[in-house]
Amino acid sequence: MDPERLDVKVYRTHKDELLAGALIDLVGFLNSPQRDDVLLREAGVSLDRALFPLLVRLGAQGALGVGELADLVGRDHSTISRQIAKLETLGLIARRARGEDQRVRAAEITKEGEVVARAIGAARQRLFDRLFASWSDEDREAVGRLNRKLADALLRAAAAEEEPRPPPPIFSRSA
Repeated sequence: MDPERLDVKVYRTHKDELLAGALIDLVGFLNSPQRDDVLLREAGVSLDRALFPLLVRLGAQGALGVGELADLVGRDHSTISRQIAKLETLGLIARRARGEDQRVRAAEITKEGEVVARAIGAARQRLFDRLFASWSDEDREAVGRLNRKLADALLRAAAAEEEPRPPPPIFSRSA
C-alpha cells in the first residue's frame, strides 16, 4: 500500500472523528434539560421545556400539521398531539382547518404565542452574544454558515432516504 495514501486516509479519519466527537458533544449539550431551563429562565418564560421547541418551530415556520411537526422535531405523533393540546390550552397556539378538508387541522401560533416565542428568541440571542463575546465576526459568521451547510446536507440526505424506491426486479435478464 502506498504510504502517502495511507496518511490521507488516516487524516480523513481523524477529521471525521473530530467532527463526530464535536457533534456528539453539541447534541448532548443542546438536548440537555438544564440548557432548556437556562434559556427559559433567561427569557422570563414559565413553560414546560418540552413545549417551547414546538412553539418556536411554529413561530418560525407557520402553521403545521401534527405529523409534520412530529417529523421536524423527531418525536412521535401521539406525543406531539398531546403537547399541541397543552399549548392550545395555554392559548399559545390555535388549531385551524387547513385547506378545503375541514378534518385536516394545522397548529398555528397565536399573538400570545408570538410574544413568548419572541422572548425566547431574544433570550437565545443574549446567550449567544455572551458565548461568542470573544469570537471575531468572521469566526461567528463561519460557524453559522458551516452549521447551516451541514444542517442542509443532513436534511437532503434524510429526504433522499425517505423517497420511495422501486422494488428490485423479480427476475433479471442475463445478457
